[in-house]
Amino acid sequence: MPRYVLAIDQGTTSTRAVLVTSDGRIAASAQREHAQLFPQAGWVEHDPAEIWRNARLVIGEVLARADTTRHEVAAIGITNQRETAIVWERATGRPVANAIVWQDTRTQARIDALADGDVDRFRDRTGLPLASYFSAAKIAWILDETPGARARAERGELLFGTPDSWVLWNLTGGPSGGVHATDVTNASRTQLMDLRTLDWDPDLLEAFGVPAAMLPSIRSSSERYGEASSSSLVLHTPIAGILGDQQAATFGQAAFEAGESKNTYGTGNFLIVGTGEQLVRSRNGLLTTLAYRLGDAPPRYALEGSIAVTGSLVQWLRDNLGLIGAASEIEALAASVPDTGEVYIVPAFSGLFAPYWRPDARGAIVGLTRFTNRAHLARAALEATAFQTREVLDAAADDLGRPFAELRVDGGMVRNELLMQFQADILGIPVVRPAVTETTALGAAFAAGLAVGFWSGLDELRATWSEDHRWLPQISPAAREARLATWRKAVTRTFDWV
Repeated sequence: MPRYVLAIDQGTTSTRAVLVTSDGRIAASAQREHAQLFPQAGWVEHDPAEIWRNARLVIGEVLARADTTRHEVAAIGITNQRETAIVWERATGRPVANAIVWQDTRTQARIDALADGDVDRFRDRTGLPLASYFSAAKIAWILDETPGARARAERGELLFGTPDSWVLWNLTGGPSGGVHATDVTNASRTQLMDLRTLDWDPDLLEAFGVPAAMLPSIRSSSERYGEASSSSLVLHTPIAGILGDQQAATFGQAAFEAGESKNTYGTGNFLIVGTGEQLVRSRNGLLTTLAYRLGDAPPRYALEGSIAVTGSLVQWLRDNLGLIGAASEIEALAASVPDTGEVYIVPAFSGLFAPYWRPDARGAIVGLTRFTNRAHLARAALEATAFQTREVLDAAADDLGRPFAELRVDGGMVRNELLMQFQADILGIPVVRPAVTETTALGAAFAAGLAVGFWSGLDELRATWSEDHRWLPQISPAAREARLATWRKAVTRTFDWV
C-alpha cells in the first residue's frame, strides 16, 4: 500500500524532493541549490543539465531519508519556476544554451518592437501584458542567437519547455521516449496559449517567431502523463501532477474556489486569487492566468499579482553588499532598530512587475542620511516586501469589488516574525500562516495524488489544512496611510531610469 506522494519542486534557486503523507504532512525532504549565472547586466541563466542532475540526486536522497523505496510512492507531482525557458535537442537531450530565467530582461528590445506602443496587444488572448518576464521572447532569442538553432527547431530537432517539461521529459526516458508535455498553468505563462481554447495560438506563434514543432502538448494539471523510466530510482511510478509554482502553492493552501487566495514569499512574491470558471480581466495591472485544471473538468482561472524582487533582495544584501553573512541573520539585524529611519528601498532590479509593469524602472534607496546604518537598510528591505504586497492586494480587491478579510501566506520568508507583523500592520487585516508552509511541493503532490486516487477529492485535501499562527494589525490607520504615501513617492523615483 503506497504511503507517500513524491513532489519535485524545481525552483529558481534550488531543486527539492518532498514526500507527502495522506494527511498532508511532510515526511522527508531533500534539497540542492544550483548556480545562478549572470553573464551580463540584466541576464540571468541556469544550467539545465545541473538542474536535472540535482533532481535525480534529491529523489534518491529523500527516499533514503524516509527509509523507503519507490514501492511506497503512489505518484509523482512536479512544480517549477514558470517562465524560465529551456531549449534542448530531441535526439540527445543536450540543451542548446543555458536556460533563460524568468527574471532575465535581455529580450526587452524585442518586446518593445512587438508592442509598438501597446503592451496590451495580446492581453485579451493571453491575460498578460507584453513583458520580458514571459517565455515566448526568450525562446525566440535562443533560436536567433544560437547558430543554426532556428532551422533545427523548424525541422523538429529541438524542443522547448519550462522546467516542468524538462524534468518530465528526462524522468520519462528523455531521448528514449520521454513525454514532452506541460500543464495549462505553465502553458499560460509562455504568452503563446489562448486562455479560452487552452491551446497554442497560431497567430501568437507567428508574432513571436516560435515554431509549433518544438512545443510540448498542453495537458491538465492532474492526470497521468507517463511513468518514470528505468534510469530512475522511482521506476514505473506515474507522474500525475504538474503545476507552476505559484499555482501549486495556491493548491497546497487548499484555496480551490473563487475568492480564495494566498501570497507566497520567495525569490519574488506572488499573490493569486481564484476566480473560478470565470475569466476576470484586471483593470489594475494584475495578470489573468490559469489556476488549475483537474482531468477533464472545466479549467479554473485566477488573478495574479507578480512581484519580481522580495527574497532576492535579502540575497542581494548578503551577496552584493555583504551586510549580512546569511539570510537568516536579517530578522535580528532589522529588529535591532525601531524603524527604518525614514529609509525606503524599491528593488526594481528588473523593472517593476505588478501593478506597475514599468521595465524602465531601476532600484533605488531613498531617504538616506548620516544617521542611516545597515540595520535600517535591513529593516527597509523587509518592509519593501510588505509594501509591494499591499499594492498588489489593493489591485486585486479593486478588480474583485471587495476587500480581503485575511491573507494566507507561505514560502521561506514567512518564518520571519518581524516581516509578518509588519505585513499585517501595513495591510490592516490578519495575516495567517499554515501549519505546513511548504505549500508549493504540497500542491504538486495534491494534484498528482488526486489523479491516482491517493486522495478522494478536494474536500479531503481541505481537511489537511490547519493554521499555525495569526498576526493582527497593531498600528493606527493614520500611521498606515502615512507610511504608504511615502512608499508610493519612493516608487515614483525609480521610473524612467532606463
